[in-house]
Amino acid sequence: MTMRLDELYPQTEPYEEGSLLVGDGHRVHWEISGNPEGKPVVFLHGGPGGGTSPWHRRFFDPERYRIVLLDQRGCGRSTPHASEPDADLRFVTTAHLIADIELLRKNLGIERWQVFGGSWGSALALAYAQAHPDAVTELILRGIFTLRREELEWFYEGGAAALFPDLWEDFIAPIPVLERNRMIEAYHRRLFDPDPAVHVPAAVAWSTWESSTVTLEPDAAQIAAMADPRTATAFARIENHFFVHRGWWEEGQLIAGVDGIRHIPAVIVQGRHDVCTPMMTAWDLHRAWPEAELVVVDDAGHSAAEPGIQRALRAATDRFAPR
Repeated sequence: MTMRLDELYPQTEPYEEGSLLVGDGHRVHWEISGNPEGKPVVFLHGGPGGGTSPWHRRFFDPERYRIVLLDQRGCGRSTPHASEPDADLRFVTTAHLIADIELLRKNLGIERWQVFGGSWGSALALAYAQAHPDAVTELILRGIFTLRREELEWFYEGGAAALFPDLWEDFIAPIPVLERNRMIEAYHRRLFDPDPAVHVPAAVAWSTWESSTVTLEPDAAQIAAMADPRTATAFARIENHFFVHRGWWEEGQLIAGVDGIRHIPAVIVQGRHDVCTPMMTAWDLHRAWPEAELVVVDDAGHSAAEPGIQRALRAATDRFAPR
């Protein structure tokens, strides 16, 4: 399967970009495309650690939106990169990312903006909106993920192995048998070993497990891209770092906190066959927040590149675009 983007807007190029000094030795890369006078929207990528790609601009009408993309700390074009052997992620936390987003908003002179986030980006979008509700015009969320224990255990501790036993064998291969009862912690020890002979194979196995399961049909190009050692190492390290710390949230905090954002118009897009972030979380969020519209795409998994997900997300951005 090759990624198709037939349901999205044509590709545009950024007209402005930069590197924002956010403190703690970190710089966050950002770009703006679309209409300079359009409605501001910020795209929050997944992972954490996934970074942005040019096609992420295509969810938004470039005639009506001012499209802001940023690479979160440690990944993409932001520096320092988490793939470095001596990477220090002490200052890569949810609180730091929320502060970075808010600093970027103010530096760009934006009063309020739409927040669009998928997978980990949905968690970050919820957390940002709960911290700064007055800065958010609408929320568009995809593949809901809130880092609850049951969500992490489903995908990283053996639940999803029931669907992908062959791929699961490759995922657990770097971990000795006696450590496989706590996979996230076992991977943490290997991913943060400074020796590339240890952390690179672990990172590739971690990233390949995710990239092989995000779509209904395997996407060979995406799997290969995520197996690149530099990309895989940053992605796996940042994800694992956040998962070990459960996002620095109390269990269920993001869903419990919807009362503070209930007034914000929102659309939740969820693939029925999402293995990475199963529909149980989107359903729990919708039950706690019935004012948010839930769109279930019956012929899709997790990836935003799947046609049904693309259509639903474009419909949501069109709905909130200025007339």
